[in-house]
Amino acid sequence: MKILISGSTGLVGEALAPVLRAKGHDVFRLVRSAPATASEIRWDAVSGFAPEEQARLEGFDAVIHLAGDNVASGSWSDDKKKKIRESRTVGTKVLVDALRKCTAPPKAFISASATGFYGNRGDEILTEDSQSGTGFLPMVSRDWETEIGKAADFGARVVMLRIGIVLSKDGGALDKMLTPFKMGVGGVVGSGKQYMSWITLADLVRVIEFALDNEGMKGPVNVTAPNPVTNEVFTKALGATLGRPTLVPVPEFAIKLLYGEMGEALVLGGNRVVPKKLEVAGFKFLHSEIGDALAAVLKA
Repeated sequence: MKILISGSTGLVGEALAPVLRAKGHDVFRLVRSAPATASEIRWDAVSGFAPEEQARLEGFDAVIHLAGDNVASGSWSDDKKKKIRESRTVGTKVLVDALRKCTAPPKAFISASATGFYGNRGDEILTEDSQSGTGFLPMVSRDWETEIGKAADFGARVVMLRIGIVLSKDGGALDKMLTPFKMGVGGVVGSGKQYMSWITLADLVRVIEFALDNEGMKGPVNVTAPNPVTNEVFTKALGATLGRPTLVPVPEFAIKLLYGEMGEALVLGGNRVVPKKLEVAGFKFLHSEIGDALAAVLKA
């Protein structure tokens, strides 16, 4: 297949592109700067594509849209929240509008979304049939998925990947946790009862491949391992994997003081998301249990 990827320099895109190439796919990347190779196409997530770049969007079999501002970098000022929202909604609209102009638009449009769609839901088990939650992240996710869904207007099979916490030692949430845990000052955050819906980077890449190859996959898809865990369970598993104690709890007030709304939503809040569609479709996870997953990620 001829495949176009946005967000290809991020954690997921960097892992995905070489895997797809190894499978024989012809992979192109959307880039913000001047193209350095023939497989790069320049775009701007606000102003769109120059005419010569628009012409190069013809004839792709699939587009994998992973671009979006990092929600966990910096506190959520009004400007940061605007950037988070617009990098998803405006960027997706720009890309979908450009693809709509093609005489041969892609047959599949597979886009990142997030389990933030569900909001903070305690221990409620959440499937793709569950309703959206309340708050900033659910609002952003709803608006984002509205723009993603418009790719169906030009006949594309649309897949919305509601991605959970991605476990990788090379970036993301786990990478930020490793230093304090290795120093022996890791511990339960807040009550420890908040659920963490996670997936290893290796399984996330495999899910995207699965979505590419299976025409029955469409609409929202929860991209999480089958066994979400509480922060307390995750903390013990990470400590055991590293061989370090986990005796230093992080109180709720400290998270609120340091990170404000972002900390409340991403660290103190949680949701218990399960991959119903993937399991029904027969997807087999490499890593279903948190202990085995952490061991595989950290010893790779």
